[in-house]
Amino acid sequence: MARREDMDRKSCRRPLSPGRVLREAQEAWPLALTAPMPRPLANWAQDTPFCLLALGANFEYIIAEKRGKNNTVGLIQLNRPKALNALCDGLIEELNQALKTFEEDTAVGAIVLTGGDKAFAAGADIKEMQNLSFQDCYSNKFLKHWDRLTQIKKPVIAAVNGYAFGGGCELAMMCDIIYAGEKAQFAQPEILLGTIPGAGGTQRLTRAVGKSLAMEMVLTGDRISAQDAKQAGLVSKIFPVETLVEEAIQCAEKIASNSKIIVAMAKESVNAAFEMTLTEGSKLEKKLFYSTFATDDRKEGMTAFVEKRKANFKDQ
Repeated sequence: MARREDMDRKSCRRPLSPGRVLREAQEAWPLALTAPMPRPLANWAQDTPFCLLALGANFEYIIAEKRGKNNTVGLIQLNRPKALNALCDGLIEELNQALKTFEEDTAVGAIVLTGGDKAFAAGADIKEMQNLSFQDCYSNKFLKHWDRLTQIKKPVIAAVNGYAFGGGCELAMMCDIIYAGEKAQFAQPEILLGTIPGAGGTQRLTRAVGKSLAMEMVLTGDRISAQDAKQAGLVSKIFPVETLVEEAIQCAEKIASNSKIIVAMAKESVNAAFEMTLTEGSKLEKKLFYSTFATDDRKEGMTAFVEKRKANFKDQ
């Protein structure tokens, strides 16, 4: 098996000059640690292998910044356009780092994950897995680090334009809400490569669209349109390509305006519906519902309603 360094160099890595980019970014954006990236610098970053996140991290395959009127939304854009955002190991590692940063940022209440207009993510990086053996996959728990997205307590909205194939479709399904552009397409084409989905495709797709359509997609590799995905329940809303990300950010802002601790409880309860029986899920829901009465935000929310004013949540 090729060394990781050699594999990265062939399939993922591009020559970089981190020091120069960092210096230029700091000169153009002196408030990088506290303020959202201005549009001119964001445009500059799109043509650069990486940009800055809140903690000054250097990214090669993603662009990450805060968005929204009060910087309450974490926006992560997959940024490997020449490879249609193929999910190489380095990209997933950077995605996990950005997710961790936004998860720990108390100002951020929700996260939006998107790609480019042509592709959200066209799948996993086949060049990275082409020569793997069973022993490699089993011993190293291949794709295990993809699960980080499912462990985030804050809501994550996938804004999908273009292709969401294979790992890209699986990545979108790990999110809590999927918004799609009018030209988005979804598929699990692993069968055409002599393998099957390995990051939750057979499980989450079946739960989302039902056995018949999931079986058809997995066994044929056929793709479905955004309209078909919405009709099947995979997607919640469809928007024009050019407004998709802003619509997702607006939804994230709306979520972020609520109590973060209550939002986390609500997310946990809904997700439990996919793991538990109705009886077990209802019991968990009751426990979480009762738990809200131990928070200051529950009291503030009900008091504000009675007093006919807007609630001022403190996330406590």
